[in-house]
Amino acid sequence: MFAKEALPVSHYDVTARLNGQYDSLLASGQYYPFTYPFGTLGATVVIIYLLLDHRSRPWLRKARYAAWSFITVFALWSIKSFRARNPAAAFGVGLISAWSILWCSMMLVIKDVQLDFSRVERKESRLDLVSASTSSQTAESNGHASGNAHQDGSTLHARSSKVGTTQAPAQRTGTLAWQAYPAGPFVERLDWVADIFSNFRGMGWNWRISGLPSPPLWVQAQISGNSGTPPPEEDEKKTQISRTGVRRYHDNSSLLKANLWLVCRDVIILDVLKTLISHDAYFWDGNVSAWPNYLPAYLHAFPVIVRSARLLISLSAVYIALQAIFALGPLFFVGMIGPRYIGARGEAWMYPDSFGSFDNVLDKGLAGWWGGWWHQSFRYAFEAPATKLMELAQVKPKSPTGKFISLTIAFVLSGALHACGSYTQMGHTYPLSGPFLFFISQIGGISAQLAINSLLQQIGVVQRCPRWLQRTANFIYVHVWFYYTAPLLCDDFARGGIWLFEPLPFSPLRGLGLGGPGDGFWCWWGGILWWHKGDRWWNTGLAL
Repeated sequence: MFAKEALPVSHYDVTARLNGQYDSLLASGQYYPFTYPFGTLGATVVIIYLLLDHRSRPWLRKARYAAWSFITVFALWSIKSFRARNPAAAFGVGLISAWSILWCSMMLVIKDVQLDFSRVERKESRLDLVSASTSSQTAESNGHASGNAHQDGSTLHARSSKVGTTQAPAQRTGTLAWQAYPAGPFVERLDWVADIFSNFRGMGWNWRISGLPSPPLWVQAQISGNSGTPPPEEDEKKTQISRTGVRRYHDNSSLLKANLWLVCRDVIILDVLKTLISHDAYFWDGNVSAWPNYLPAYLHAFPVIVRSARLLISLSAVYIALQAIFALGPLFFVGMIGPRYIGARGEAWMYPDSFGSFDNVLDKGLAGWWGGWWHQSFRYAFEAPATKLMELAQVKPKSPTGKFISLTIAFVLSGALHACGSYTQMGHTYPLSGPFLFFISQIGGISAQLAINSLLQQIGVVQRCPRWLQRTANFIYVHVWFYYTAPLLCDDFARGGIWLFEPLPFSPLRGLGLGGPGDGFWCWWGGILWWHKGDRWWNTGLAL
């Protein structure tokens, strides 16, 4: 924190101080810059390992523990030794490194990805096989005549019963079926591994998280037909919105329109939020005693209003930024690439919304906030360790003990991820007493609300209360709870400098003179990405 005589005039002063601190730390040799491609070494080793088929080779299968150990050591070393200048990247160094440990633990230790997982992919159709066969015969005829130029129908049917062995995913036109780890060709295996490595919610996989809507009925019917299971009996309308309110899109047009609207809307909101942030020193370095200039002066005498405004801006900034980032995925993979190049991964139904309905909060309180409304990107990785532990301890997942184990492990892991992000920020942060404490406190908040609700049900209060009153009580409980606990996280974000990150290249509002000192229309003045030449090959590359 700045001394009184050195209070920053604008967020540029804090940015300059943190940049100077970053340069000093690198010059001293205490830290290294986080650079690409070396920063991807851990993930690269795991991907290379997963490209080796270990299903029939026990010694190679056991080597997955060595691959996991390597990425774990590399990630811990990255958290300890690497830093980034960019505020968002600085947080990401810790968060993503910790996430790589957790995600690879799920794939390599808790599960065996090559044996346990399957995804939805298109089979080769008869036409595909005839075309491939014709192409092959044409190629062979250039060198020598082939005596087996034609395949009979039974051979074609036998080959088409598999997802694909000769055609790339984007070239197949058959029906959809489950695809286990492919024996070959290499491009097919690479596509499968890349998909499991980056698909955190499991849409289109046999481990899809529970909060997502079902695939369309036509997809389920094709899968059932190819696997010999009974066809689905769901209502098509019910498959479009999950129990938590996550929406799935049935065609490219509706998906692209919805996500393009989100990006355009969120860019405008982010501009408003960043303009407000430029008038409040709290968001520059966590100075809670600073006065927010966007509030009328007479409101500064009410700490509850000041804190509430800052928490609301913090929540909105995180929510809107994540929503905009998540919306870019469908626009790129469906709108720009599409099934022509990536097969089923380019179809609209693969990309449901990232956030659920706020009704989850009104109906279930704090549990609904975290388990239904908020994004569920990390859910499967949080659930897998708890599921394995309960399996080993023979605890029923739906029992009170099982639910508490799942709740505890999920928030401990979430706290650890965000604490690692806090640790690698350049500002003066408190990883354990800040983010980690915030997330583990949610265990008590959810447990307390569930206990209160259970008691009120037993004495008949809940049954006599109208729904609107129950929802109002949930709304009040959740927001009072966050009023007292959210500063643990939000203050640490501010101290670390994460709000100094500029997500937009230009700002109409700040261009009109509504920003703080030094603000203008153009916001990206360098320092986002540059080439760093270090004293070793491994710390030379693109730096953030």
